[in-house]
Amino acid sequence: MFTLSHFFQYLGQGVIIILVVLFLLFIIVLLLGRYLVKKDILIFPSLIIFIIDVFYSPLKSVAKKLGFDDTLVDQIGVTVRNRVNKRKFDSIPPEEKIIVLPHCLRSAECNAPLKENGVNCTYCNKCAIGIIKEKAEPMGYKVFIVPGSSFIKKVIAKTKFKSVIGVACYEDLNLTMMAFSDFCPQGVLLSRSGCFETKLDLKTFFEVIGYKKEDNLE
Repeated sequence: MFTLSHFFQYLGQGVIIILVVLFLLFIIVLLLGRYLVKKDILIFPSLIIFIIDVFYSPLKSVAKKLGFDDTLVDQIGVTVRNRVNKRKFDSIPPEEKIIVLPHCLRSAECNAPLKENGVNCTYCNKCAIGIIKEKAEPMGYKVFIVPGSSFIKKVIAKTKFKSVIGVACYEDLNLTMMAFSDFCPQGVLLSRSGCFETKLDLKTFFEVIGYKKEDNLE
């Protein structure tokens, strides 16, 4: 006779089986993703993105317990998303794209005021932001310098666009690309992070936005 105790016994066994399967799947995704990052190739991208999006926190915990770099999950997420979205991103004109820059790129001597849509650059030539705006905006891009996620939400609510380029450290970049997943995002990693006077490789950034005059990037 099937009793309530049998039900809970089978339920417990089922939960254990599911947890074991998930743990093995996490390991496969981490190992596969690590390989893809190193070799710059794409295998099962939809599965990898799905696992990262749905199980982000537990996946990072498993990666840490296995001794992987604490940014590995975010590296995988950014790399795979960039590759998956690249073709569609390139097909969209700059006039329908926005660039979201972190305010930590600013110089410590920056006096640019903070407005409703982010920092209003004064082109003081003390950091890379003014250079980016001078090159990108004539191409058609809208550039936003944001101090936090609340400003990103304002950008989404008040600006019409079809695609976005984000600049950040790996974790912030991956999370931002998750939030902008409907806009075929491209992410550019800061060359120096730390939340204060961070740095960006301009040549890499301008390659992403399609700016061709590399001789003027110094």
